[in-house]
Amino acid sequence: MSITPLMPVYPRCGVRPVRGEHCHLIDEDGTRYLDFASGIAVNLLGHSHQGLIGAIQQQAATLMHVSNLYGSPQGEGLARRLVEKTFADTVFFTNSGAEAVECAIKTARAYHQHEGDLTRFELITFKNAFHGRTMATISASNQEKMHHGFSPLLTGFKYAEFDDLESARALIGPHTAGFLVEPIQGEGGIRPASEAFMRGLRELADQHDLMLVLDEVQCGVARTGTLYAYEQYGIEPDILATAKGIGGGFPLGACLATEKAARGMKIGTHGSTYGGNPLAMAAGNAVLDTVANDEFLERVRETGARLRARLEQFIGNYPELFELVRGAGLMLGIKMKSDSRAFYAHLRDNHQLLTVAAGDNTLRVLPPLIVGDTEIDEFFDKLSAGAASYTPPAA
Repeated sequence: MSITPLMPVYPRCGVRPVRGEHCHLIDEDGTRYLDFASGIAVNLLGHSHQGLIGAIQQQAATLMHVSNLYGSPQGEGLARRLVEKTFADTVFFTNSGAEAVECAIKTARAYHQHEGDLTRFELITFKNAFHGRTMATISASNQEKMHHGFSPLLTGFKYAEFDDLESARALIGPHTAGFLVEPIQGEGGIRPASEAFMRGLRELADQHDLMLVLDEVQCGVARTGTLYAYEQYGIEPDILATAKGIGGGFPLGACLATEKAARGMKIGTHGSTYGGNPLAMAAGNAVLDTVANDEFLERVRETGARLRARLEQFIGNYPELFELVRGAGLMLGIKMKSDSRAFYAHLRDNHQLLTVAAGDNTLRVLPPLIVGDTEIDEFFDKLSAGAASYTPPAA
């Protein structure tokens, strides 16, 4: 048998973590790696946060799963906290970001179709976005690398240029149900939308009775210095998908919606076997206990500002390698002048520094939100050594 026991859909590297401590991962051979990838913006409290670990242990010893056939004191409690902290009136819990976006897509369509308007089903999405790996979420992206082998795609999506309001406006038609957009594109290269663009989408949605759906799977849950990134644009969405950091490493996602937006989501329209299970709710509550307060969010903003300032100073030492720094809070990207994936591998394999490659030749810097000055100093030591020893691949 030539196929591996794990289906070979990932180009797995040689790093094999078996333990985590704060902002570090430890390989099975004892090698320590500084983790500025955070499981791709998931482990926002690092790898040994006692509040999160304790909450999961206590809940696991009490009750892990019962199904959604019964009342959920745990789910009701976490949903209430999210409603109190955000624009939303109601929450559906999922196990992942892709599921959260899937629910958001269905909610946007159901808003129009619940009263018989079956013609409005299209969502205007944006080029170079990443919304997940389900059939609906790959169809919502224009990235052909995710489409290969899975044709035909689902209909109902049109692709506008990101951060180009006129491009989005031009695609509005009789079948349009709403917009689906990442306020900061993650996989697309840590590309923040402008305030004018986000406010413009909100205005277009209001003018045409469309749903403004935000994908905050990567940029949400304190990552950018506010609980959700939309707060920094002075707008509120109708629907929002969240995941990654909301469970701190435990699989958890959610679709948040206003009462108006959720009017089509009635009994029997959607479901999830595991979504909202008590164990996931304990993890989500533990995360909110830590991050959903002004003191923690201010610390993320201050740490992010210091890290960004040092990065901007640092890249000036290597103008042949780096172009610019962009992002918000502790969701930062370094745009390179050559393939970021080669540099990301160089840092990992030669300097035990874990980052994440992204589109537009961007190196993602996504440390745990509890990162301190000691870890930031270590990061720059490793980054400096990596840049000094790096030779870009031949064009």
